[in-house]
Amino acid sequence: MVLDFYQKMQDLLRHEARFVLMVVIANEGSSPGRKGFKMAVSKQHMFGTIGGGIMEHKLVEYARALLTKPTFKPFTKQQIHDKSAPENQSGMICSGHQTIAFYDIDATYIEVFDTIISEKTTIQFTDQGIHAGEEAKPYLWSHTEPPPNKVYIIGGGHVGLALCEVLSQLDFEIHILDHRENLNTMEANTFAHHCQVVAFEEIEQHIPEGNDIYVVIMSFGYRTDEIIIRRLLGKQFKYIGLMGSKEKIATLYKHLIVDGFSKENIDKVHAPIGIDIKSETTQEIAISVAAQLINVKNRG
Repeated sequence: MVLDFYQKMQDLLRHEARFVLMVVIANEGSSPGRKGFKMAVSKQHMFGTIGGGIMEHKLVEYARALLTKPTFKPFTKQQIHDKSAPENQSGMICSGHQTIAFYDIDATYIEVFDTIISEKTTIQFTDQGIHAGEEAKPYLWSHTEPPPNKVYIIGGGHVGLALCEVLSQLDFEIHILDHRENLNTMEANTFAHHCQVVAFEEIEQHIPEGNDIYVVIMSFGYRTDEIIIRRLLGKQFKYIGLMGSKEKIATLYKHLIVDGFSKENIDKVHAPIGIDIKSETTQEIAISVAAQLINVKNRG
């Protein structure tokens, strides 16, 4: 996840005091490095990626060469994935091109990274440096990264735990909610950023509305699912999905229609949840749900 990357950069700063951060700020065509890809390179360590292959190997060596010289101001380097290009060849032949920004990271960035990690704010990569929060200045070039999407998983059982594990590798801030005290799978969940025991009868008080909010309902059973969906239908979320069999969902929807809930709002619920990959195991269900979240996020 994005925030984990910044935590790793904080840790790297404490151990090595200086490193180079490469950020893909633009790409076109079949470029292996997409906008937002990042890679940190120190004299001894590296993590992340800017697209891989010979291009990445070459630029890692270039970044380490920068570390042998005095500090530098942010600059960009274009990489064209075409060997017939007159200049800026990446060494790859997949076509397309990408622009990479280079940053000299030292102790002056500790406070910026602290703010990004604690406040989960917008991040700007510019020719003037990296900023936590948007700054309305005339930059020569910039790339803005929004705060992470937030997923609220309602149900801390085995599937909820497996889904948290999958999503922990993606760009989501993970919240998990359940109404059961001392639930072993909640206590074992080291992947969620926030775990909370709440009353499902007040679930709407614990989930904000917004275009960066994803809601996944996978509670203990039909009764609790019905309590939850009745309190969340009609609210503005980027995504809302409900786990269950087709028969269970059809019954629930019939009750909602009878009680006056609009079909328009009901149709916004992804149910049964997940992409149909004939999931059988807990892990397969988690992957199918994560794939659906990614599909919704990336299609805007």
